[in-house]
Amino acid sequence: MITVIIIGLGVIMLAAAFAAIYFKSLLASIISAGVISLLASVIYLILGSPDVAMTEASIGSGLTTVIFLFALHRVRKGKSDD
Repeated sequence: MITVIIIGLGVIMLAAAFAAIYFKSLLASIISAGVISLLASVIYLILGSPDVAMTEASIGSGLTTVIFLFALHRVRKGKSDD
């Protein structure tokens, strides 16, 4: 049963990765990349590594997504100043 869940999450991760590549919107791509990292942390948790899961969730999914969103906001703000 656990194997089926992990394979299902892996398929969803692959779909989110392809979606991040093919989205025209940078915002949607950033959110899709955050979803990939969040699902990776769930897989780590299922496999019995809660310390790696917490690190991936906080740094990979949380902090990286926030930094990308902040950078996107700054770039868009800079374009409107011209």
